[in-house]
Amino acid sequence: QVQLVESGGGSVQTGGSLRISCAASGGADGTACMAWFRQGPGKEREGVASISEISNVAYADSVKGRFTISRDNDRKTIYLQMNNLKPEDTAVYYCAAGQIRWMECSPGAAFTYWGQGTQVTVSS
Repeated sequence: QVQLVESGGGSVQTGGSLRISCAASGGADGTACMAWFRQGPGKEREGVASISEISNVAYADSVKGRFTISRDNDRKTIYLQMNNLKPEDTAVYYCAAGQIRWMECSPGAAFTYWGQGTQVTVSS
């Protein structure tokens, strides 16, 4: 069983930056593929970015060029660096993980484990 804990959310003005983190604990397996999702007010949950065990990355079109996902395997932690934030980025950001092969790792994959979420608010 894998537990995921997000941290680093907060409030920022338009154009600002934030970095959120997700630390995994528990079973050694289950974190080959990790990702960030978000759910804004009145919106459906959407995949933001994913990173495989060999650090292949994928991004939603809405965040390409602004967000960067990375991982530290020694610390079992992934990060999402968010730059040039916009009000439409306001959402609860969730971390997800699954034992998914690198060639299938994407925000559209079926993830097994989910964190509780961290709020990111961007004001205009």
